[in-house]
Amino acid sequence: MKNKSQKKTVIITGGNKGIGAYITKAFLRLGYQVVVGARSSLPRDLKDKVFFIKIDVRFEKSMESLARYALIKTGRIDVFINCAGFSRWAPIEKINDKFWEEMVDVNLKGTFWGCKIAARHLSFGGCIINISSLAGKRGSSNNSAYCASKFGVNGLTQALAKELGSRGIRVNALCPVYVQTEGLLKALEKPFSPASGMRVAAYLKRFARENAALKRFPNGDEIASFCAFLASKDASAITGQCINVDCGVLPQ
Repeated sequence: MKNKSQKKTVIITGGNKGIGAYITKAFLRLGYQVVVGARSSLPRDLKDKVFFIKIDVRFEKSMESLARYALIKTGRIDVFINCAGFSRWAPIEKINDKFWEEMVDVNLKGTFWGCKIAARHLSFGGCIINISSLAGKRGSSNNSAYCASKFGVNGLTQALAKELGSRGIRVNALCPVYVQTEGLLKALEKPFSPASGMRVAAYLKRFARENAALKRFPNGDEIASFCAFLASKDASAITGQCINVDCGVLPQ
């Protein structure tokens, strides 16, 4: 194992694409040693910049391998960000065991294992950040499984903030509204999504105009910047919070 570096280390699950890639780049700019764990490989622009290991967040042993890899490569773990997840809409009569298990296993159980492994390896002053969703604050049509998984992430965040606070470990969650990543746009193109029957771009424009106080959505850089803030000393008194980053969609 390498000697402990003076540079802090952040682990980011799903840090190779979507919101996760924005978070990865933000922490690289801050000078962190970044360790990414994901099922698919790194994009070209991140290769040679981060440490990468293929993992499956649904399995505790895989997440433990991620942490041990980070310790071998960097000698420390300071921040653990659970970002791996996905969205998919379906009416309840179309949800079967496979749909439910994949949704809950990735979004909720994967976050749980990440928190458990982080709690095992973080020292006093460590930080866990869970990427949740505004769907973890309110329900929406054809979205029961996803909402259930994200409500679970928020409950997990609040419970572990109480449990781990005495160890000096802070636990928070971010709850974004739509962030226009490739994954989201593809999900909105599928049957049963709220954009059904409309062009996705037109749906998003109308939704922002009618629902967001700022008449727009947050972008990936804004989500990543808030993660960086929560990991910083400036946020040392913040824990147990599930913070909306939604341009004012929720207060309606």
